[in-house]
Amino acid sequence: MSDKPKLIVVAQIAGAFGVKGEARVRSFTDDPAAAFTYGPLLDADGRVVLTPVKHRPLNEGFGVTTAEKKQREEWEAMRGTLLHAAREALPAPAEEEGEVYVADLIGCDVVHVDGRRLGVVKAMHDFGAGDLVEVQPPAGQAYFLPFTEDVFTQLDMKARVVRVDPDAALLPEGMMGKREEG
Repeated sequence: MSDKPKLIVVAQIAGAFGVKGEARVRSFTDDPAAAFTYGPLLDADGRVVLTPVKHRPLNEGFGVTTAEKKQREEWEAMRGTLLHAAREALPAPAEEEGEVYVADLIGCDVVHVDGRRLGVVKAMHDFGAGDLVEVQPPAGQAYFLPFTEDVFTQLDMKARVVRVDPDAALLPEGMMGKREEG
């Protein structure tokens, strides 16, 4: 098992702001300002990218003063860099309201409501039309299921199992078995 902490994307560098070396940051958290309360923000490898000292809202994101002293050109060169927080720094999701962190779904078993094991959650994607869960079956190519309440009927995060009831057409050839009635 890796000692590397689980990281969750909370924001993205959108360039520079002003002439005093502020970074322009786009937050992805439900409460946009919360992204700056989770400690230093890291890259995908866990290295500190920026440590927020103060922030202020802008039209599209925030102007962030950081402990790291960078020039405007340096922030511009980092445009598009995803900013992560350690999973442990984030608040617990409100599971009773159906909240989960996407990172917590990775590796969960995917089981059909009829009991068939369909694979494990490999990744989550949003190509613009809503979240898709990439499922890696026990054998064969990965496939996608829409992350909706109709398809993902139960998320048991303690057991690390998600139960699904997808339309048969969403399943790969050979997995489209019929439910047993009875």
